[in-house]
Amino acid sequence: MKKPANTPALRKPSPNATANRRRFLQTTSAGILAAGVFSELPAAESTSANSKLKLLCVGTANRAAADIDGVKSQDIVGLCDVDKNYLDRAASSFKDAKLYADYREMIANEADKADGIVIGTTDHHHAPASLSAINAGLHCYCEKPLTHTIHEARVIAEAAKAKGVATQMGTQIHAEPNYRRVVEIVQAGVLGDIKEVHVWVGKGWGGGERPEAGQMPPENLDWDLWLGGAPERPYAAGRYHPAQWRRWWDFGQGTLGDMGCHYMDLPFWALNLRHPTSCEAEGPEVHPETCPLGLKVKYKFPARGDMPGVDLTWYDGNLTPKEVAGERVPGSGVMFVGSNGHMYANYSNYKLFPQDKFSDFTPPPKTIPDSIGHHAEWIKACKDGSPTLCNFDYSGALTESVLLGNVAYRTGKQLDWDAKTLKATNCPEADQYIKKEYRKGWEVA
Repeated sequence: MKKPANTPALRKPSPNATANRRRFLQTTSAGILAAGVFSELPAAESTSANSKLKLLCVGTANRAAADIDGVKSQDIVGLCDVDKNYLDRAASSFKDAKLYADYREMIANEADKADGIVIGTTDHHHAPASLSAINAGLHCYCEKPLTHTIHEARVIAEAAKAKGVATQMGTQIHAEPNYRRVVEIVQAGVLGDIKEVHVWVGKGWGGGERPEAGQMPPENLDWDLWLGGAPERPYAAGRYHPAQWRRWWDFGQGTLGDMGCHYMDLPFWALNLRHPTSCEAEGPEVHPETCPLGLKVKYKFPARGDMPGVDLTWYDGNLTPKEVAGERVPGSGVMFVGSNGHMYANYSNYKLFPQDKFSDFTPPPKTIPDSIGHHAEWIKACKDGSPTLCNFDYSGALTESVLLGNVAYRTGKQLDWDAKTLKATNCPEADQYIKKEYRKGWEVA
C-alpha cells in the first residue's frame, strides 16, 4: 500500500497491538457484514486498516502457490508446507516469513501476530487447518472444496459466523465477468422458468489400486504430517504426493470434489440454490480406495420464492454427455433449460438457444459489479468488513451439496436429504461418509 506524502513510516506493531488491531477489524467486519453493506472501494482504499494484512499461508506449491501470488501484496509472515523443497522455494520470495512444517504449530505460535490465513492444501487438511485458524480469530481463505466431508463444511461455516471473520473459498471463476453476465441473464427471466440444469466436466480423477508395498518417504517430505487426520498408510512414490491424491477417498473426492464447486457454483448463484432434498448417483462399482472415473449425479432442489424446483444433473469423466437439451456440447459446461429457451455457459462465454430466437439478443443491464479480484475481495473484507461472494456460508452450502453426490454414489441409494440435521433420513449407512473419524490431534468436532 502506497504511503501518503508527509506520513511517517509505520512502526512494526507489537504482538499485543497486532492482536488488538485484528480484534478491532473483526468487530468492525462483523457489524458491517451483519448490516449487509457493500462497498466498491478497492482493497487499497479500505479505511478500517491503513497497514497491510499479516498473513499465514498453508501450502506453498501448485494451487497454493497461485493463492500466495494472489495475496502477495500483503505481508506474508508465515509459510507452512510438509514438503521442505516446496517450502524453501517459497521462502526465497518471502525472506521474513517464519517457516513451519506443521500448521497447527504455526497457528499456535503466530496467530496473535497475524490477521488472516490462506489454505491451499489437500482436501483432507482443509477443515483441520481452517477450524484451527478460525478458532484463533484469523480471517480465512481456503481452497475448494471447502472441506473433505459434509459435516466439516457445516462446522467450518458455523465457526466462521460465530467468530465474525472474513472468509472466501477459492472458486476463482466466481470473480470472472462471464459468470456475472450469465447470472444476470438468468435472474432477468430471459429463459423463463428454469426447472432443469445440466453440469458436466470431462475430467476423470479416479481409478487405481492401493500399492501393495510402501517405501521410505524422501527426506524433504514429512509423510506423517502429510497424512494428517487420515488413516495411516505407507508412502508410495508417485501415488499420492504431490499430484495424485484427488483420486483417493482418504484425501480427496475425485472429479466431483475437484470441479463441482467451480461448475455447480454457477447454477447455485444464478438460481439461489442451497440444499437439495434428494440425491442419487450412478457409476462403476464402488471401489473402497479410489473415486470413480465417471459419475452421474441427480439432485432435486425445492422451490425458492417464486422460482420453481430444479432438477440438477452432474456428469463427469467417461459419463459426460455429447449432447444436452438437443445441442452438441463441448467437454465441460453448464446448460440451463428454461421454458423460454436454454443457455450453455462455461468459464468464459455463453450461448443462447434456439439461436434464431436469440439472434438479436441484447443482454440485460449490468446489476452485479465487476470484481476487484477474488483474492482482493477477501483482502478488502478483512480490512473493512465488505462481504465476499464466496464466503463460507455460501460456499459451505455449495460444498455440502457437491459432496452429497459422492455420499449417494458410495451408498448406492437414492438419499432423502435433511440438510438441517445432515441426515439421509432413509439411509443410515450414509452417516459414515457424511462424517469421518480422525487420527488423534487432527479432530474436527
